[in-house]
Amino acid sequence: MAVKNQVQLITYPDSMGGDLKTLNQVLLNHFSDIFKGGVHILPPFPSSGDRGFAPLTYLEIDPKFGNWEDVREIGENFDVLVDLMVNHISKQSSYFQDFLKKGRKSEYADLFLTIDKIWEDGNPVKEDIDKMFLRRPLPYSTFTIEETGEEEKVWTTFGKTDPSEQIDFDIKSEKVKQLFVDFFTNFKEQNVKIVRLDAVGYVIKKLGTSCFFVEPEIYEFLDWIKELADSLDIELLPEVHSHYSIQYKLADHGCWIYDFILPYRILDTLVNKSSTDLCEYLKDRPEKQFTMLDCHDGIPVKPDLDDLIDTKEARKLVDVCLERGSNLSLILSDEHKAEDGFDVHQIRCTYYSVLNCNDDAYLAARAIQFFAPGVPQVYYVGLLAGENDEENIKETGDGREINRHNYTLEEIEQSLEKETVQRLLELIRFRNEYDAFNGEFTVLNSASDEVRLSWEKDDKQCTLFIDLNTNKTVIDYIDENGKEVQYIV
Repeated sequence: MAVKNQVQLITYPDSMGGDLKTLNQVLLNHFSDIFKGGVHILPPFPSSGDRGFAPLTYLEIDPKFGNWEDVREIGENFDVLVDLMVNHISKQSSYFQDFLKKGRKSEYADLFLTIDKIWEDGNPVKEDIDKMFLRRPLPYSTFTIEETGEEEKVWTTFGKTDPSEQIDFDIKSEKVKQLFVDFFTNFKEQNVKIVRLDAVGYVIKKLGTSCFFVEPEIYEFLDWIKELADSLDIELLPEVHSHYSIQYKLADHGCWIYDFILPYRILDTLVNKSSTDLCEYLKDRPEKQFTMLDCHDGIPVKPDLDDLIDTKEARKLVDVCLERGSNLSLILSDEHKAEDGFDVHQIRCTYYSVLNCNDDAYLAARAIQFFAPGVPQVYYVGLLAGENDEENIKETGDGREINRHNYTLEEIEQSLEKETVQRLLELIRFRNEYDAFNGEFTVLNSASDEVRLSWEKDDKQCTLFIDLNTNKTVIDYIDENGKEVQYIV
């Protein structure tokens, strides 16, 4: 199965109408010719936290969203992409609950990384921990085994609580490998076409390293899981938030990657009305990428753009975003902040709001995304030109909820009446249908207050022109009859 070079939707299972069955109806009724690239359904599995990202299992769908039949039905018309958190599973999973009860006697004990697998005597060494890229104060949690009263320390990379809600797998374990085989086999049976490997950078734990993207062992794991996916005709998309050079290593290894640089570059271009950095970037980047502007988290800044941006300029851009209602996710560990203290991990907002709800600027942003080589993903809030949801933040206390509004069917209908949304749908149709996007891409010479990009294949050619002073966006292209046509976006 090849990934289609057409636009994909990203959505939660309950964000467009309340459940998977309704999502399918919404897709068929309103977007049947829009998401020809497929649908990324954010985790629809039973989960104990992090809005789906702490799954108990991948063999079931959370009943409040529906069932596997609903997923298979969506898969009849749209390639379905789902996440697999290869690094960890929920503390509430039957596997870990059995371990909590029986300890080492549990048939699942070997799934987990008890710390004697890292330090033979089971005693953590501070010097080793100091070298690690930590996502919480300590990389392990302590649990008491019910039947014996013994304490067990188990590796937990993520989690806001102590003990953590997300328990790491021991990927060297044959039992873990078998579990992945079971999960992938089930995905195949349920009509899933693409699997995103979430948190894959953390799977290797090796003393003396950062325990993040440990080479060459990470490639051995990726090769193993790719062979498994290939045997089932499933595509893989590794997800790694890190210095861009690590993404490029994945691309060199033949993997699909995410373009986490583009959302910031486009925002910077439109706010500061200068395309210089964007054009330089687009001239030299891997083409086998998934592109996005917005997602369920935020616009990536650090570490994704380390060494690519001037932190003083970045601070100015961040201040503009804050004025426009955004909030920030910050880097926790001091050693990963910039020398001047710049510590912005992600800018949280809707992309429409951060562009001041300016329709032309928003359409210009999407046009650049769609012209950048790669498979474009459009997040459901961005699809509907949604604005920052302050109420959601107040209710939940989570800044990420600014861009996670759940739409009722009525709200979807109302959003579809917006001129911006109709213009976006027209632009998506052009990106899906025009054959030149399967050809050669060129960044054309342009003034710094303009963007000029082009695609060419055989007798088809299209050129994007944006005047950054007015945000006017024009596409010139050759139609089926060989005529030059101008399309004002």
